[in-house]
Amino acid sequence: MNVTRLFDYIYYQKAKKPLKKSIGYKHNGTWTYFSTDEIIEHANKVSHGLLKLGVKPGDKIALVVYKNRPEWVMMDIGIQQIGAINVPVYPTISSGEYEYIFNDAEVKYCFAGEGDLFDKVQKAQENVPSLIDIYTFDKMEGRKHWEDIFTDGDAAELEALKDAVKPDDLATLIYTSGTTGNPKGVMLSHNNIVSNVANVKELLPCNAGDKVLSFLPICHIFERSASYSYIYNLLEITFTGTDNLGGETGDLQTIKPHFFTTVPRLLEKVYEKIYNKGLTLTGTKRKLFFWALNLTDDYEFDKNFSGMNGLKRSIADKLIFSKWREALGGNVKGILTGAAACPAKIIRVFSAAGIPVREGYGLTETSPGLTIGRFDKGGAMIGTVGVPLPSVKIHIDPSDGNYRNGEGEILAQGPNIMQGYYRKPDKTAEVMKEIDGQTWFCTGDVGKFVSDGQGNKFLKITDRKKELLKTSGGKYVAPAPIENKFKEDFLIEQMMVVGEKQKFVSALIVPAEEALKDWCSEHDIEWCGCGDAIQNEKVQAQFQEVVNKYNPEFSHIEQIKKFKLIDATWEPVKTDGTPGELTPTLKLKRRVILEKYKNEIDDLYS
Repeated sequence: MNVTRLFDYIYYQKAKKPLKKSIGYKHNGTWTYFSTDEIIEHANKVSHGLLKLGVKPGDKIALVVYKNRPEWVMMDIGIQQIGAINVPVYPTISSGEYEYIFNDAEVKYCFAGEGDLFDKVQKAQENVPSLIDIYTFDKMEGRKHWEDIFTDGDAAELEALKDAVKPDDLATLIYTSGTTGNPKGVMLSHNNIVSNVANVKELLPCNAGDKVLSFLPICHIFERSASYSYIYNLLEITFTGTDNLGGETGDLQTIKPHFFTTVPRLLEKVYEKIYNKGLTLTGTKRKLFFWALNLTDDYEFDKNFSGMNGLKRSIADKLIFSKWREALGGNVKGILTGAAACPAKIIRVFSAAGIPVREGYGLTETSPGLTIGRFDKGGAMIGTVGVPLPSVKIHIDPSDGNYRNGEGEILAQGPNIMQGYYRKPDKTAEVMKEIDGQTWFCTGDVGKFVSDGQGNKFLKITDRKKELLKTSGGKYVAPAPIENKFKEDFLIEQMMVVGEKQKFVSALIVPAEEALKDWCSEHDIEWCGCGDAIQNEKVQAQFQEVVNKYNPEFSHIEQIKKFKLIDATWEPVKTDGTPGELTPTLKLKRRVILEKYKNEIDDLYS
């Protein structure tokens, strides 16, 4: 069977190997699984139900849940089969953001999960004329349940609608986080995502019937495409949440998965637990633990350890690393991390312990994959994001920036590139570039190709062109709005938010010297210069008060957790004529500041 539309995957599974436990989750304390046939049956009831509600091809249906669940997948299939458009939205955004997205997309119906989601959507509904009704996935008194739309209909009519859906038709609208304004709706066709899933089909280190865990938000294209891949590869999917993974009764131990996707922050947390447990050991056990851990420092993919080195690692594997594998269920064949750069140390530690970790790279606009570190020999290199997918072309463009040798903006071509931003042709044009008659998508990331010395080349991301940082948890943070708000305080002259690839967001703060001098005078603190003042505990406490004052205006991930006071003046040009930390228009030269204050930033995260 040839898969050309996203809803074809479940029928491919039925034709190849129907599963008794295709997709499941823990519902009301009980593990509940749906077979391939049950998923199709429910999806068809959804399709007929939506048709009865008057939904037509091209209409938009929103889905929002806190935790991944089979109902989301059934709705996704049911929506697509009739040519309607799935608009997945994040559960953590505000009612105001729902209002904007639903109005922009002209959403007709919304299906919501548990918690406060119904209330937030209902509040937004007051100002969304197109939103007819809201349904819940959990039965609640006074609210319409998603099964209320279930109905049987004319099978021939549904088949005709399915046949009318073409590979290049719009399948989904995914709204990306706005950095300086409202979010943009990324238009992805069936073929955009199908081409990506087809590219990775043979790259997953799994066999039909293997078990996978899914806990990253399915509204994000990374996990959503992964779920299609799992169905395509005939794998048993279990949905869960990150809060249910660890411990002796956690889902890793219960499900014993063979594969899962994750973000670097989760692996960092697992490593921190392993390391902290090692610190609690005493005597010989403690020595063995850290001896084994030190053996991971020189690990590289495909590196052969023989003789005494090989013997040491065999001993470490039996005594230490085998326990780490058991903590993850004992069956993991591979882990794919994305959404943010993964520290090389984390990849080395897990991979050396027999838990292979690889990185992938992409964007919502690229459905999402552009490159992937493969699990076969010669297919990955630590510190890189792997090789381009078979149907993807990568071009390093050095023409528009001051790049190091071999670096440039990462541009991409392929059938996975989005159709554009919904109703925003000007924004679409901004991320497309013509080179020698060919159109390329501009990622905004800076990178280069590097060699492993064996003739294999891998993409390495070295910087970000756009002023947008990404934490190790994969969350985007726009620094400028935070910096501008904090600079409203009289004590702050300049500020730069930092936190790229880190667990949390911090800041470098340049005090406004005259204001600080006045404050010190008012609080009986002798003034001996700014450098002396910023060491004073009362001064540091006052700046903490400033941080505490403005933090609540931002989301949790955007809040400043630590800061460092800087005794300096940031200017476009230094007194000696050398370039300063600011552009002529007084914008921050972020790379210059990052390099100049590397030690101070390292102290914040030490």
